[in-house]
Amino acid sequence: MVFSSLFFVYFFLALNLIVYFRAKTMQRKNIVMLIFSLVFYSWGGPRYLFLLLANAFLAWFFALLIDHRREHKKLFLVIDIVLQLAILAVFKYLGMILGTFKAIVGVPEVIPQIALPIGISFYTFQLLSYVIDVYRGEVKSQQKFWIILLYASLFHQCIAGPIVRYRDVEYDIMNRRLEQGEMVGGIKRFAIGLAKKAVLANGCAAVADAFLLTDDIQALAKVPAAGLWLGVLFFTLQIYLDFSAYSDMAIGMGLMIGFHYKENFNYPLMSDSVTDIWRRWHISLSTFFRDYVYIPLGGNRKGLRRQILNLFVVWFLTGLWHGAHWNYVLWGLWFFVFLVIEKLFLLEKLQRLPKFVGHVYALVVFYFGWILFKFENLRSIGVVLLGMLGLNGNGFTNLQVSLSFKNNIFFLIFAIIASTPLPGYIYRKVSGFLTERGDAVKLVYFFDIAEPLVLMILATIALVGNSYNPFLYFQF
Repeated sequence: MVFSSLFFVYFFLALNLIVYFRAKTMQRKNIVMLIFSLVFYSWGGPRYLFLLLANAFLAWFFALLIDHRREHKKLFLVIDIVLQLAILAVFKYLGMILGTFKAIVGVPEVIPQIALPIGISFYTFQLLSYVIDVYRGEVKSQQKFWIILLYASLFHQCIAGPIVRYRDVEYDIMNRRLEQGEMVGGIKRFAIGLAKKAVLANGCAAVADAFLLTDDIQALAKVPAAGLWLGVLFFTLQIYLDFSAYSDMAIGMGLMIGFHYKENFNYPLMSDSVTDIWRRWHISLSTFFRDYVYIPLGGNRKGLRRQILNLFVVWFLTGLWHGAHWNYVLWGLWFFVFLVIEKLFLLEKLQRLPKFVGHVYALVVFYFGWILFKFENLRSIGVVLLGMLGLNGNGFTNLQVSLSFKNNIFFLIFAIIASTPLPGYIYRKVSGFLTERGDAVKLVYFFDIAEPLVLMILATIALVGNSYNPFLYFQF
């Protein structure tokens, strides 16, 4: 089940809200959320529900031990981390590890095919952050197992993030109240995310997939240069709009019932350096690696060489987190190289230049990085890069590329604008102007109601009869 489906929006979520608000006490409301979350998670494969239960139990059990037997807390922390990461490694990385061994030494002959449990990277990191925070004394261990299970399985963010830390939602789990305006704000945020996904991300995906045929190297080699450039551009927009849309919907659904999830994206296409990109893109992941890997390794406190090594570890793991293929590692190391260059000298020089220079530079690095991300077959990456330089012998463009560009030019412009703060800026300016005029206040209220309604209608129209509804982050 995905957020961008009519069944989820008009049945599952609607039923969840009805039952939730009929519950009278916070405990009953939490039980309602737990039941719906477990049903939601098991929808894609009930057998993997046991894996989620096991991970949550490990985190709950070892956090209790850490809190109640402080003299052995480091041992309990290490055991929990090893067990949690071992589960993640078996279900996500065993095929990659064995495949690499087979390519090098020829064994094993048969590589077991293990289906990837949905959301395992997200909830594993959440549970790790909880146990580590208990170890550090930043939160108290939760006595009730089902509360930790609720924290890990909340359907708002379980399969697509953001990566929520227990300390950030502990109060909301136990004592949340729906403040004035939060229901309306949550509905609006959810509607924005749904429209962003159903209309924009899916539209970008259709164009990107028309040119970037990932499972057919021969077909890729026949795409003219302009088609490859256009395909990568639409894929870059797709992955931002797709992932940020799910974060928008998660934040919106949380607000509807009093949860306050932190922002996960801050218009990364507006960045003026690679460092800035990673302050704006998938914020919950980058801050997780900063707080639980980079700083514990020594951060920037042990000299430049150690700092670069620490960055290498972080970005190797960041790439690996995204998928069990070496292209994701290359994608992570691509950004590592530019982050190190910026740290050594480039960032200081960019700050002296006009801001648009840094902006163009950041977008170019960002754009080419997604080529590494898109293609799990490393040969495909080479074919695409050669083709973009016109070295595949297919010329610059053809009739298909020209027609596709002309047919989608206005959609492309709108998708780019939607990826910037401009729509929100215009909305705030118009609302502020109307509010200053006392006779226009009712019009502002009308727009506040009409905006999510129009977006929901547009998203519904886009989803009706449309079986093409990809979700890139299911693999994570």
